[in-house]
Amino acid sequence: MTTSSRTLGDLFDSFEREAFRLETLDDYSRSGNVDAYHAFLAGEPQPDDYNTDWIEELRSHTAKGKRVRRVHILRRPLSDYLRFELGWGYRKNMSGGEEFFILDVTDGPNPLENVPDFWLFDSESVAVMKYDGTGRYLGSQVLPPTRTVEFTRYRAAALAQAEPFTEWWAEYGA
Repeated sequence: MTTSSRTLGDLFDSFEREAFRLETLDDYSRSGNVDAYHAFLAGEPQPDDYNTDWIEELRSHTAKGKRVRRVHILRRPLSDYLRFELGWGYRKNMSGGEEFFILDVTDGPNPLENVPDFWLFDSESVAVMKYDGTGRYLGSQVLPPTRTVEFTRYRAAALAQAEPFTEWWAEYGA
């Protein structure tokens, strides 16, 4: 399969060591889990089966020694959506072995300004995520291998400046 014909799903199915995600938006509320988001806003408890499919996928990877890591660049105060994503999503997904980090730029410049959301797999394949201005997912684009070094640098910068989610959440979480 050539790189140009590979999809984000293919990359998830075939990575061998690490999947890394950079999140840069304050609102992904039109990209999925809409009903859960509305339940969160209404003050309802998190359903026991929330995110179970993703957690099962995570466990299928982490049980084989693979890492799935995510850095979210954000500013405080948190948007309603970020309170939902971090409070419900991140805390639940950790049970599947996903590792989360926060790059809080509340008090300083964003070192990755204008870098898009992306997934990087094994430092070899990159898929850029596309969203509209309302947080609706528009699809992904697998980039040519010549772009991988650039995104590997973005990952290194994000991880070097981010702090573990659990520490950040203990100080700033809702």
